[in-house]
Amino acid sequence: TSGQYYTPRDVVRLLVSLVFSEDKENLKGDGIIRSIFDPCCGTGGMLTIGKEWIHENVNNKIELRLLGQELNEQTYSICKSDMMMSGEDPNNIRDKSSLSEDKFQGDKFDYMVTNPPFGVSWKSEQEFVETESQNPNGRFSVGTPRSSDGSLLFLQHMISKMESKGSRIGIVFNGSPLFTGDSGSGESEIRKWVIENDWLECIVSLPDRLFFNTGISTYLWIVTNKKSDKRKGKVQLVNGSSFFKSMKKNLGEKSKEITDEGRKTIIETYINFKENEICKIY
Repeated sequence: TSGQYYTPRDVVRLLVSLVFSEDKENLKGDGIIRSIFDPCCGTGGMLTIGKEWIHENVNNKIELRLLGQELNEQTYSICKSDMMMSGEDPNNIRDKSSLSEDKFQGDKFDYMVTNPPFGVSWKSEQEFVETESQNPNGRFSVGTPRSSDGSLLFLQHMISKMESKGSRIGIVFNGSPLFTGDSGSGESEIRKWVIENDWLECIVSLPDRLFFNTGISTYLWIVTNKKSDKRKGKVQLVNGSSFFKSMKKNLGEKSKEITDEGRKTIIETYINFKENEICKIY
């Protein structure tokens, strides 16, 4: 339905390369085990493409634990069987909503990637979420967004699962988490909390018309509690909205795709961490 998105593979590839490319040192060596978690895992594409990226670009000996939770019964079943066929542990894929039925309570993860539902109401879980927000140790104690869009709740959920030794999060958002909510509102308080804790590393704006059932513009947020020294106290903004080619044939609303060259330029700009015509550092 509207708001539930299959994430196009060009977007997933860009997201996982942003999450992992800044952290290659942590992925090198023998006998290393790392975890990748997706709280809205769908059919598991982000987990498997993340694993492929690490094996191809950094270390093909690393052991990766892929874990996810998914609300939709069909995509959950596909994801579980896909994990089974590719030799992963299918018990690491769990069902139900991550917000009101967290099946990974108390767990922490090295890497987290997700494309939460955009602009989807969380009214059905409001009572649970509001109750947890009253708990000073709960995931949502800082504030909750308006009930018509729960995407920031997933960011709070993932931040609660960051390892003290450091985790990296990549999340796909529409414009709403950036702009909605006046000062003092739930959204504003969540943004303030993320920035004051110096967790927001980078935001990349993407071209519009990248998704199959919506033409809206999207943004990739990279959030981490272990910024490198040069990034401490700074937020990098990258304008990736012009790095696309038009597709020969539209797939639903999708008429553009991110080119390989475009992805390379965005990643290089991100890693170089210097201002240029597509990059600002604040």
